[in-house]
Amino acid sequence: MAERVQQPPAKRLCCRPGYSTTCRQGQRAGGTVCGGSGSGQGGSSKTQSPESLLDIAARKVAEKWPFQRVEERFERIPEPVQRRIVYWSFPRSEREICMYSSFNTGGEESASSGENVDETRLPFRRGIALLESGCVDNVLQVGFHLSGTVTEPATPSEPEIVCSVAISFDRCKITSVTCGCGNKDIFYCAHVVALSLYRVRRPEQVKLHLPISETLFQMNRDQLQKFVQYLITVHHTEVLPTAQKLADEILSQNSEINQVHGAPDPTAGASVDDENCWHLDEEQVQEQVKLFLSQGGYHGSGKQLNLLFSKVREMLKMRDSNGARMLTLITEQFMADPRLALWRQQGTTMTDKYRQLWDELGALWMCIVLNPHCKLEQKAAWLRQLKKWNSVDVCPLEDGNHGNELPNLTNALPQGAHGNQDSGTRPHRTVFTRAIEACDLHWQDSHLQHIINDDLFTNYCYHDNTENSLFDSRGWPLWHEHVPTACARVDALRSHGYPREALRLAIAIVNTLRRQQQKQLEVFRNHKKDSGTRPHRTVFTRAIEACDLHWQDSHLQHIINDDLFTNYCYHDNTENSLFDSRGWPLWHGGPYSGLGELIYRESVPMHTFAKYLFTCLLPHDAELAYKIALRAMRLPVLESMAPSGDMSRPHHIVSVVPNRYPRWFTLSHIESQQCELASTMLTAAKGDARRLETVLETIQKNIHSSSHIFKLAQDAFKIATLMDSLPDITLLKVSLELGLQVMRMTLSTLNWRRREMVRWLVTCATEVGVYALDSIMQSWFTLFTPTEATSIVATTVMSNSTIVRLHLDCHQQENLASSARTLALQCAMKDPQNCALSALTLCEKDHIAFETAYQIVLDAATTGMSYTQLFTIARYMEHRGYPMRAYKLATLAMVHLNLSYNQDTHPAINDVLWACALSHSLGKNELAAIIPLVVKSVKCATVLSDILRRCTLTTPGMVALHSRRNSGKLMSLDKAPLRQLLDATIGAYINTTHSRLTHISPRHYSEFIEFLSKARETFLMAHDGHIQFTQFIDNLKQIYKGKKKLMMLVRERFG
Repeated sequence: MAERVQQPPAKRLCCRPGYSTTCRQGQRAGGTVCGGSGSGQGGSSKTQSPESLLDIAARKVAEKWPFQRVEERFERIPEPVQRRIVYWSFPRSEREICMYSSFNTGGEESASSGENVDETRLPFRRGIALLESGCVDNVLQVGFHLSGTVTEPATPSEPEIVCSVAISFDRCKITSVTCGCGNKDIFYCAHVVALSLYRVRRPEQVKLHLPISETLFQMNRDQLQKFVQYLITVHHTEVLPTAQKLADEILSQNSEINQVHGAPDPTAGASVDDENCWHLDEEQVQEQVKLFLSQGGYHGSGKQLNLLFSKVREMLKMRDSNGARMLTLITEQFMADPRLALWRQQGTTMTDKYRQLWDELGALWMCIVLNPHCKLEQKAAWLRQLKKWNSVDVCPLEDGNHGNELPNLTNALPQGAHGNQDSGTRPHRTVFTRAIEACDLHWQDSHLQHIINDDLFTNYCYHDNTENSLFDSRGWPLWHEHVPTACARVDALRSHGYPREALRLAIAIVNTLRRQQQKQLEVFRNHKKDSGTRPHRTVFTRAIEACDLHWQDSHLQHIINDDLFTNYCYHDNTENSLFDSRGWPLWHGGPYSGLGELIYRESVPMHTFAKYLFTCLLPHDAELAYKIALRAMRLPVLESMAPSGDMSRPHHIVSVVPNRYPRWFTLSHIESQQCELASTMLTAAKGDARRLETVLETIQKNIHSSSHIFKLAQDAFKIATLMDSLPDITLLKVSLELGLQVMRMTLSTLNWRRREMVRWLVTCATEVGVYALDSIMQSWFTLFTPTEATSIVATTVMSNSTIVRLHLDCHQQENLASSARTLALQCAMKDPQNCALSALTLCEKDHIAFETAYQIVLDAATTGMSYTQLFTIARYMEHRGYPMRAYKLATLAMVHLNLSYNQDTHPAINDVLWACALSHSLGKNELAAIIPLVVKSVKCATVLSDILRRCTLTTPGMVALHSRRNSGKLMSLDKAPLRQLLDATIGAYINTTHSRLTHISPRHYSEFIEFLSKARETFLMAHDGHIQFTQFIDNLKQIYKGKKKLMMLVRERFG
C-alpha cells in the first residue's frame, strides 16, 4: 500500500525543559549503526554471548510502552538507553509484514482457497526480490521513523523508477507508510516491503539516530539558525512558503503556535493516547470493497471478497485488532450496497453467491464478539454497531429475504404448540442477530475453562446419570449447550488462534451428543419392544426437537469435518473395536443416528464419516463396510417421497421444521462428499459384479446431480481401463450406465458440458463394444438431441478410428453403418434445419438412403429451412457432382431471401453470386429461370450490377460435355432474360439514389458521387442508357436543388 499524501503530522509535542545549553553542547550528535551496541536484533550476533540487561529491558519496554510514557516516567533518559529502545521498537517478525502485503501467507487460508496465485507477483515476494537484488539504498532511521529509496529495475516496457519510502513505527508495529510509487491498494506495496525487510534482516547496516528533537536540543542558537537556513536552501521551492508562514506565526506573540509548549516531532514515536495498531488504509479498503460489490455479476469479484474475508480471519488468528476494524469497513460497504434497497423494493431475493457473502459476514461477526479475551467496553461498542446495522430496513434476513426464520441462537427449537407458531408473529432475524445474541455469552464458566485449558481433565470420581451431568461414564467432560452456540464457540476459538482449545471443546461437544444419542437409543429400543417395529412419530419428534442439527448453521459445518472424526475415532485401538463400540449404536440408532434406518429430511449426512469407516472396515469385514457406506449414501433433503412400490418403508420422516432446504453452496459441498463416498465404493468393488451392481443402484437412486454422476462415470471408466491391466468389462458397463443416466437427466436442460458428455459417452460405449454403440443409436431419441445424434454420435461411429478400435469385419461395419444411416434419416425428419446436411453426408455411400435424405430436404425447403441452410446444402450438392440438384436447392433458397437496397455487405451476397454463376454455367434456360427470382429477392443495386456484368462476360452453358468450351454467342442485353435484370438494376440505382439523398450529410458527398459513377456505368449498358442517365441527373438537380454544394459536385462530374 503506498499512500500519496504527505506524512501525517507528529502525534505529540516534544520538549526538554530540564536540559541546559551547556550540557547539550557537549553531547554527541552523530549516529551509530543499529547493532552498534548490545546484541544484534533477533539474537543474530556471531558470538553467543548472553544478552545484556539493557537490551532485555529495552526490548520489553519497546514492545509495551509508548515512548512518551518513558519520557514522562524519567526526567532524563541516558542516550544509550534511548538508542536501544528506539532500536527494539521496529517490528522483528516478517509474518505481519507478509500479512499486510499479500492476500495469503501460504497457510490454511491459501490452501483452502484453491486459487492458483502467482506468488512472484505478490507485493511481499516482489519486495524480497528487490531486497535480494540490492535495490534498497540510503536507509536511515531517525527515532521512530525509517526512510530509504528503492529502485525498481527497468523493463522492456518501463524505465527505471526510484521510489522514496518512509515508514513510521511504534511498539513493534508499522503505524504509517508513504511511498512515491503512486500505487493504490489495500496492502503495502513491494517498495515498503523491501525497506521493512531490509531493517529486519540487516539491522547492523542501518544508521540509527535519536529522534530529531533530541538532535536539535544539542544545538546552540547559531547551529540552529545554520540548520534552518541550510534546510530552506536545499528545499526552498517546496518549504519556503511554509517556512515564512511559521516564522511569522512564531514572531507574533498572540499566535496559536506560541500558546503551545514544545513543538511536534514526527520521529519521536507515538503518544500515550494513540491506538497501537498496524497501518491499514481504511479509504482503500472501502474503495476496493465498493468496487467488488459493484461488479457483483462477475466471478472474480466474489473471489476477491472471499479473499478479504480470509484476510480478516488471518488477522483474528494473529490476534490483530485490525481484524475487527477491517470487517467493520467491509460491513459498512455491504450495508451501503444500493442493490439491497432495489431488491427489497422489487420483492426479489438476492443472488445465491451474494447470500453466501452475507452469511460469511455474519459468521465473522460471531467470531469477533465471541473472542475469549475481548474487553467488555470493546464488546459493548461492537454491540451498539451491530444493533445499528440490524435496525436498517434493508438489512438481509438470516434465512433469506423470505421464508421462515431460524430459531434463537441460545435456545433449542421451540417445542409443542409454540414450535408451530406463525412466522409472521416472530421478530425478523437478520444476519447480525446471532452476533448480537452472542454478545450475551461469556467464557467465565469454570467447567468451560477446565475443558478448554486442560488436555487431561477427567473426573473419575464424580459422574452420574442425570440429564445435565458434567461428565460421562468414563469421566470425560461434557458441555451442555445448544449445539449451534457450542459450535460457534469452537469456531471463535479457532479463528482467534486457539486451535488446541477449540479441539478440546469440540471433543466435549461430540461426547455430549453421543451421550444424548445413547439415551435416546435406549428409549427407541424400549418403545420398539412395546409398540412393534414402527415407532410412533411423537417419540421421534420429541427426540429430534431436543437435538436438532440445522443445515444452515455455518458453525456446525465448520466442526463436522474429516479431522474431527479422525481424531475422535482413533481413540480405539482397532477398527473392529471401533465399529463394535461405535458402529452398532449408529446402525440401530433409528432417527437419532445419521446411519439409522429412518432419519429426518434435515439430518446432516454422514458421507465423510462413512467413507472413513468404509476404508477402515473393508480389510476386516467387507460386508459390514458396504452396508454402512450404502446406507450413508442417502440424501433425504432432496427426496420428496418414498420410492414407488415402497410406500410402507419411507426413507425419511416428515420435517419438524417445514420448508427447510440447504442453500446451494451448502448442498454443493454435501453432494461432493456424497460423490467421493460413491467413488470410493466403486474403486473398491472393481472385479466384484454383485457389489458393483448394488453400488450402481444406490448411485442412481440417491445422487441427483448430473455433474456428480458424470464425474463418477468418468472415475469408473478410468479405473476400469488402467494401463497395467485388462479392461474390467463389468465396471465399464457401470460407467456406461451412469453415462446414460446423465444423458437422460441433461437432455431437456441446459448444460455447458453437454457436448463433452456426449463425446465421452460414445468413447465409453466404444470401449464396451459394438453392441453398446448399436444400442445407443437405437434409443438415441431418449439420450440425444437430433443435432448431437448426427454431428457427434453417428459421425464418430462411422469414423475410421472407431472401426479400427473395434476390429470390425465387413459385415459388422455394414450393420453399424446401417444403424447410423437410419439414425441420421430419423434425425433429419425430426430436425431438418440442423440435421439434413449431416444426414446427406452420412448417407453418401448408400444410394437409397441418400435419395431419401435429399427428398427430406426438398420437403422441408418450402416450410422450415432458411436460405442459409439451403445454400449450404446446395453448395454441398455441387461439390458432390449434382449440379442440377444444387440448382434446384439454390432456387428454393432464393425464394426465402430478401436483400434491401442498403445491404451491400450482407453475408448472403456470395451465395447469390454463386447461384447465378451456377445457373449461367448450366445454360440459358436455367439462367432465365433464376433471374426473376433474383430480381424479386435482391433490391441492392451494386449486387444486381455485379450479377449483370458476370452474365455478360461469358456464354451460358460455357462448360459442355467433355469439358469443351461452348461456342455459342454472348447473351444480348436487349432481350430476355438479361433485359429484365438490366431494368431492375437501373431501377435499383434510381431508388437507392433517392433513399440516400433523403438523409445525406456533407461528409458522405464524395462517396455519393462515386456511387453515381457506378450507376452511370450500368445505365450505359442499355442502348439508350446515355439519354436515361442524363434525364436522371437533370431530375436530381431539379428535385434536390436545395443541396447546392452537392449539386455543384454533380455538375462538375456529370455536367
